[in-house]
Amino acid sequence: MSSPPEARWILREPDNKLLAALGNDPAHKLLPPLVLRLLAQRGFPDADTCAEFLHPRLASLHDPFALPGMKQAVERILQAVDKKESVILYGDYDVDGVTSLTLMTHTLRAYGLQPRSFLPLRMEEGYGLSLDGLSRCFEEHGKPALLIALDCGTGSVTEAAWLAEQGVDCVIVDHHEPNADRPKCAALLNPKLGVEQHYFCTVGLVFKLAHALLKMRRVDSFDLREHLDLVALGTVADLVPLHDENRILVQRGLEKLGRTKRPGLRALKQIVGLDGEIQTHHIGYRLGPRLNAAGRLDTAQTALDLLLCEDANDARDCAELLDAHNRERQSVEEHSLKDALSMIEADPALTQRACIVLGSRAWHPGVVGIVASRIMRDYHRPALIIAFGEGGIGKGSGRSVSGISLLDALDTCRHLIMRGGGHAMAAGVTLEEKNLVDFREAMCAAVESQAEGDELTARHEVDAELNLKELTDSFFDSYSLLEPFGMGNHEPVFLCRGVEPVLPGQILREKHWKLHLRQGRETRAAIWFNAPVNEPPAAPWDVTLRLQRQVYRGRESWQIMVSHVRSAE
Repeated sequence: MSSPPEARWILREPDNKLLAALGNDPAHKLLPPLVLRLLAQRGFPDADTCAEFLHPRLASLHDPFALPGMKQAVERILQAVDKKESVILYGDYDVDGVTSLTLMTHTLRAYGLQPRSFLPLRMEEGYGLSLDGLSRCFEEHGKPALLIALDCGTGSVTEAAWLAEQGVDCVIVDHHEPNADRPKCAALLNPKLGVEQHYFCTVGLVFKLAHALLKMRRVDSFDLREHLDLVALGTVADLVPLHDENRILVQRGLEKLGRTKRPGLRALKQIVGLDGEIQTHHIGYRLGPRLNAAGRLDTAQTALDLLLCEDANDARDCAELLDAHNRERQSVEEHSLKDALSMIEADPALTQRACIVLGSRAWHPGVVGIVASRIMRDYHRPALIIAFGEGGIGKGSGRSVSGISLLDALDTCRHLIMRGGGHAMAAGVTLEEKNLVDFREAMCAAVESQAEGDELTARHEVDAELNLKELTDSFFDSYSLLEPFGMGNHEPVFLCRGVEPVLPGQILREKHWKLHLRQGRETRAAIWFNAPVNEPPAAPWDVTLRLQRQVYRGRESWQIMVSHVRSAE
């Protein structure tokens, strides 16, 4: 099989001017030098901004009316409240979509409305607002006075016009990239229509919308802070940057999620073995995939039911069903990934191109994004994976590497595709099977035109070098101030040189390795996932590692997670 490229290990450099300022600032000078270095790498303009980052406060949230379209959205929703109009919430089938629907439902209920929710079918109706989806929606729920589109609709010019013809007002709350043509609707709330706050996903925008409604018309019985668990869940799962307000909302939301009162989330946490404090990696690897699984293979209704249900028994049933969907999703994903890797093995030249584009009729469109992510990570190339149906129409998903915009690349290929959109780092596409080869060539050319430096060179970036003796309780207390980690605030990677593995250690499931690492007089327990247990590098080792905080039944501990290993230089 074509082997993934060997990654270069690159040590990130801090902003030395900021590092010196932090060392002399009374608010930061007591922090360990290692933590100061990590702060000085994160692009902050000054020490005051670092202090705000380390100690986020809800009081620092911006005025919600600063967002484009907020005033119009609030006015139209309050009109619906005053007239007791019928409202339908039309959402997307991922975690951001169902958390947005849930938070909007609770908000409107606080104002006396009883909105009905609708989720499109991925296979039949596709992503977002569609005429097929709207038709089924109105058949099931009747025609409303107001339709609120959540996590979709920014590019839905035709659908918005159709709604207007039906006499239905539309409020769109979305964070996807706008096109030149804008839908004509009662309100389009999208931060990307302005110059700031582009980091929000939709559930964050719904939080801001609820905040704006409460500023205009207070409801004493509704505590918006109690719903921050939903905001954290959707924000982390949607992989948007944890910048500015997102960092505040996620930090406080994780606290709420740890002690959530929602029967559905309590049941889901129990299913996946989470007790107590929740961190971003728990959302990314345990909660999020299960909430996403149902929508990937069929409908996300079970995920929405889980978030909205109030009965513990119903919650348990939904959680078990989502867990079963996730196991099915994993099986489908594994099959598709093996098939894609077999294509690469048969034609290794595919990985030498600027962009890897693969398609098959044997794949499920619900998992192509996950497969694209894996191919992208392994070969450090933008990857688009396309599942073609029996009629020859393919629906695909792409993931990119830093510095390469998939959206810009797709814009040069419009003549070959039926539809395409998304973000710089993730995009969706629909095209005919007969155009696959030409599309691959066009995408490769478009990516090559963007690659001006080492964007396509595999690299393993390291934030700082440490010695095992530096891992003290005092260090960990300061290090935890950098949390929560995620997009835009990456989890630091450390280099530790010349360590000796204390063997044999313990091998788990034939591929994970629990062992101790020794450096001088210091020894620390560590775990290495997907380790080459049969052919490890010759010792001593240089290792890169992450530090993961774990809290179980109120007791905190830190786990060393080995990332990469090479024989010591």
